[in-house]
Amino acid sequence: MSISHAPPGSTEPDISDISRPDLGKTDAPDRSAIDLVPLVPSSSRRTRVPRWLRRTTGPLLLLAMWQLLSSTGVLRADVLASPGRIAQVAGDLISDGSLPSAMGTSLQHVAVGLLLGTVIGTGLALVSGLFRIGEDLVDAPVQMLRTVPFVGLIPLFIIWFGIGEAPKVAIITLGVTFPLYLNVYAGIRGVDAQLIEAGESLGLSRWGLVRHMVLPGALPGAMTGLRYSLGISWLALVFAEQVNADSGIGFLMVQARDFLRTDVIVVCLIVYAFLGLLADFVVRSLERLLLQWRPTFTVW
Repeated sequence: MSISHAPPGSTEPDISDISRPDLGKTDAPDRSAIDLVPLVPSSSRRTRVPRWLRRTTGPLLLLAMWQLLSSTGVLRADVLASPGRIAQVAGDLISDGSLPSAMGTSLQHVAVGLLLGTVIGTGLALVSGLFRIGEDLVDAPVQMLRTVPFVGLIPLFIIWFGIGEAPKVAIITLGVTFPLYLNVYAGIRGVDAQLIEAGESLGLSRWGLVRHMVLPGALPGAMTGLRYSLGISWLALVFAEQVNADSGIGFLMVQARDFLRTDVIVVCLIVYAFLGLLADFVVRSLERLLLQWRPTFTVW
């Protein structure tokens, strides 16, 4: 009995082809032979260096170069002391108590001046930013006074307040006030008008708009102004403590200048730098705490 083939046009398979070994095979390539190409080049898949190590590389290299120039005699000790000598002098100043005492006095001056400047600058900015009549009365005098170099007012403050602690605090207060005023005022006036409209549509009163919309919207500007004010406060402290001072880090620098002690001067400058860095870290931490609602862009 023979098996007949399917007629032309029929969709039934040819039974005689069942015994063919190549039945069902296609021309698709073997997947095992396909080479997978990585989306990320191998050259870019390297180990990431920790950020703290990258940030400390520059200062460490600068310190090593400084030590090398001092060791080879390119930098003389009377021009700039070596890092080793500065570390030794810093240890001596700490052991005899002169540096901690000076730091305490300087921190007290900055704290009082920063507190007064923050209250005055923020208060003036609120009056000028929230009220039209306040802007007319306050903004013009503040804009005039902020162009006057606060360092040039030291002789006038000495005449007004004497040679005690008051003129030092007054100089720091004046230097802190204007950056805070400008940034808080700009933050208040820069609040998005759509937020105000949304608050009005929700039935918020004028004080409710100020409390829930304007002040939170001005907070980023206020924190930026506070960071600027901290930097200026240390700059003002340097000038203030070198005029008729009997304590503080500036007083140590004046004494070191009279005796040509560059090592002590550099120690005082390093202390100023670290105190400013510490204060900036505190403000940045406070900013992250208070501005958790603000979206941030992370640089990769």
